[in-house]
Amino acid sequence: MGQPWPPVLLLLWGCGAVAQQGTQPFSIRIEGDVTLGGLFPVHARGLAGVPCGEVKKEKGIHRMEAMLYALDQINADPQLLPNLTLGARILDTCSRDTYALEQSLTFVQALIQKDTSDVRCADGRPPLLTRPERVVAVVGASASSVSIMVANVLRLFAIPQISYASTAPELSDNNRYDYFSRVVPPDSYQAQAMLDVVKALGWNYVSTLASEGNYGESGVEAFVQISREAGGVCIAQSMKIPREPRAGEFDKLIKRLMETPNARGIIIFANEDDIKRVLEAARRASLTGHFLWVGSDSWGSKISPILRQEEVAEGAVTILPKRASIDGFDQYFTSRSLENNRRNIWFAEFWEDDFKCKLTRPGAQPEEATRKCTGEERIGRDSTYEQEGKVQFVIDAVYAMAHALHNMHLDLCPGAPGLCERMDPMDGRTLLHYIRGVTFNGSAGTPVMFNENGDAPGRYDIFQYQLTNTTVPGYKAIGQWTEYLRLNIEEMQWSGGQQDIPSSVCSLPCGPGERKKMVKGVPCCWHCELCDGYQYQLDEFTCETCPFDMRPSPNRTACRPTPIVKLEWSSPWAVLPVCLAMAGILSTTFVVVTFVRHNNTPIVRASGRELSYVLLTGIFLIYAITFLMIAEPGVVVCAARRLFLGLGMALSYSALLTKTNRIYRIFEQGKKAVTPPRFISPTSQLAITFSLSAVQLVGTLAWLGALPPHSVIDYEEQRVPNPEAARGVLKCDMSDLSLICCLGYSLLLMVTCTVYAIKARGVPETFNEAKPIGFTMYTTCIVWLAFVPIFFGTAQSAEKVICGPQRSGQSCCLCNGCREAKARAC
Repeated sequence: MGQPWPPVLLLLWGCGAVAQQGTQPFSIRIEGDVTLGGLFPVHARGLAGVPCGEVKKEKGIHRMEAMLYALDQINADPQLLPNLTLGARILDTCSRDTYALEQSLTFVQALIQKDTSDVRCADGRPPLLTRPERVVAVVGASASSVSIMVANVLRLFAIPQISYASTAPELSDNNRYDYFSRVVPPDSYQAQAMLDVVKALGWNYVSTLASEGNYGESGVEAFVQISREAGGVCIAQSMKIPREPRAGEFDKLIKRLMETPNARGIIIFANEDDIKRVLEAARRASLTGHFLWVGSDSWGSKISPILRQEEVAEGAVTILPKRASIDGFDQYFTSRSLENNRRNIWFAEFWEDDFKCKLTRPGAQPEEATRKCTGEERIGRDSTYEQEGKVQFVIDAVYAMAHALHNMHLDLCPGAPGLCERMDPMDGRTLLHYIRGVTFNGSAGTPVMFNENGDAPGRYDIFQYQLTNTTVPGYKAIGQWTEYLRLNIEEMQWSGGQQDIPSSVCSLPCGPGERKKMVKGVPCCWHCELCDGYQYQLDEFTCETCPFDMRPSPNRTACRPTPIVKLEWSSPWAVLPVCLAMAGILSTTFVVVTFVRHNNTPIVRASGRELSYVLLTGIFLIYAITFLMIAEPGVVVCAARRLFLGLGMALSYSALLTKTNRIYRIFEQGKKAVTPPRFISPTSQLAITFSLSAVQLVGTLAWLGALPPHSVIDYEEQRVPNPEAARGVLKCDMSDLSLICCLGYSLLLMVTCTVYAIKARGVPETFNEAKPIGFTMYTTCIVWLAFVPIFFGTAQSAEKVICGPQRSGQSCCLCNGCREAKARAC
């Protein structure tokens, strides 16, 4: 496995390592049979070219001390690695990936074959190279960017690595990071949990905000990908916070977020400092309460990102890997002092920062303005102390290494008191196999295990920052996620203490009877269009025209039967004709009775009583047909209408035609000869009249036989543009054309009778009945000539109004089913 190193690097290491360690210690060394590496951000990133900045008390010292605590517990445990002692080599990453890479080279020193034949110190002597301890595995790092950088080096030397805080999804790639494992779930699980929270709150339109780097960009990428695959949530904007933001950068971000004001939900994967500055920018823009923050575990339940920005952060929903406070560590850490913790080379620096005092160092000038440390201070008593959130995972990572080594020792060195030849040197691939196979209850009592990619199972707590209507403002646990979400929505409250869940949707749901017209490329955005006319809402995207015998319901979500109407006896349109018909019937009856009473008088006989009776019978039928026209249509009523509608007029006009023809023939014959014309007797006149009427009767009977009568419901007649006013009319199956045809024979008789009335207009005054007959025929013709075109003309106009031109995309005719009109219009 050994690889030669460049001579210059060896020279620096061999001739300068002692001096470097003497002036500024950079690692903690704990002797043991097996040495584990440790990477912790003990210091923040330095400024202006300085690699390291101020000490990080929680993320650095707490986590690093958690590893020391775990090593103490394991080495003191007679059941776990009873014949082996764990040692450690712990390095400071200074929260910088490039610096961490340089430091991690320490872990691979023992694995490199060093060629020192041509290497000499400045004075010409060979370098003093001591063989470093062999690091078999590494606990760390914290930031995902650091873990990625270090993992690329460690995998070259087959050194397994277990992270306690790196959650970037790309670290799950077992082909690129095959020696990397972690006891925290990856952000892909976190992104799924955040997506489930968004869906549970009924949001479908959100924006994302990420800090530039592996953690932020990978987290947002995972959220976007999962939301795209699951559907139902759209990303309005996806923005990135630069590593080195310029002045006004965060104000620009807030301004851009307001370009989509409906996307109030903001999914944020960012570091603490970026979160704080985003909240500050939102407050400066007077947008307190507008944005609905959903923060990742970098926000978690921390106070520092929201300090003095509580009102802007109110209602923020945050997520944090499920964890518990380890009581044993609290007891351990609060008992640490300068005297009993000399192994921690950074503890003095922590002591000064924690107690705000200065230690006296040999040769250093004391600062009068700064309080001197006495060494009697106590953590938690003279300073505030709260266990850092990842302490549990650091302990679990160390214990995972210990359990893997324990199982490996049992299999490869059964009964051996120390390391046997099969474990010395340690094979990294074999150790990785045992690491991936461990299963044990961790420090918080939850199972610790790894899947095939080295990821821990996803277990998260869901918090909400609540400021109003609570005795102690702060983060409140409102749910948890373990493969599926359990959220107590009734315990949530939002800006100003309101209980109703605020909306973060692109478009509000369409109302009843409205269809969605989707916005191209944005499946969560749409416009609502009302289903108009006779359309109803078939589904959320489609309006469909109701069947011709139905109309839409008031909310246009279904079709309902169109009400059926008929001419009622109480209708004004029926009362007036009935009154006139009754008057006519009474008048006709009165005349008939008068004729009967004076049947043999000369005046009655001279008027042609036989034809007069036929004429009166026809007039009576014409008046009586009024009642059939108003009666409820049925088979009998419709048959009677067909029969008597034309028969009454045929009888009347047949009688008048026979009478005018008789008068005309008598006087025409008188001009030629003394003998009277034939067929002028009463019997002949009746025969002619009944023969002429029989044509109407036979034609009607043939019509009844060919097309049996029945009632129909006409939905076209009153299918007006307003569906609420639409009605179906119950009527007999007589079209307008058949009505005219039914009366056509009577019209022929009327025209013929008129012709004879014109011819007989010059008869002597003693035969003056010809002139009234002629006058009657003239007026009747004028009425019929006006009625027929007006009747059909108004029918065509109404047809055009109801079934006229339609808008594009609508049904051709509102009156779906108007047969001839629809055929013409379509």
